Amino acid sequence: MSKKKKKYYTVWKGHNTGVFESWDDCKAQIKDFQGAIYKSFATFDAAKKALKGNYKDYIGKDKSFKSELSEAQLKKIGQPNYNSISVDAASSGNPGKMEYQGVDTKTKKPIFKQGPFEEGTNNIGEFLAIVHGLAYLKQKNSNRIIYTDSKTAISWVKKKACNTKLERNSKNEDLFQLVERAVNWLKTNTYTTPIVKWETKAWGEIPADFGRK
Repeated sequence: MSKKKKKYYTVWKGHNTGVFESWDDCKAQIKDFQGAIYKSFATFDAAKKALKGNYKDYIGKDKSFKSELSEAQLKKIGQPNYNSISVDAASSGNPGKMEYQGVDTKTKKPIFKQGPFEEGTNNIGEFLAIVHGLAYLKQKNSNRIIYTDSKTAISWVKKKACNTKLERNSKNEDLFQLVERAVNWLKTNTYTTPIVKWETKAWGEIPADFGRK
């Protein structure tokens, strides 16, 4: 079994800011903190440098990414289609505070963002992000495609059902109402927008990535 690589966590906004050497320490700074901003780095020096800089230069970006795929594999996969939007979700815990967003794939310019929601899961967020993207593109009569890095969310959208095992309660009632609206949209609308799996191993993190754990 390969040894898990150590990560360092920069917290720009949280109960305490700084560089933390474990996810548990980082999580303690961001839990129950509205608008927390943080990101993981491979080295302490990189995390420390980021702390001194502007988080906007780091969130959603991975300047150190280098694909481990062969040249032949990369050639077969090709480049991303930039006539697209990319969607992603982030959850602090499972369940935990969840949010999702959609961005322009090439410029990373935000198109929509929802949350944070109490007691959500990453899968629910990924599902809602795709449906939100579908509704947005249909409203704009756009021919752009949607990229997501979640196979689970793609399957849920195809089945027109959110197959989460998360239990509904008073804390996540608003979220489940949003899920119901998303499922109803899928059942009452048609669309031609292709939903495509983002090739993380070839291209790095999806542009809509929140740049966290």
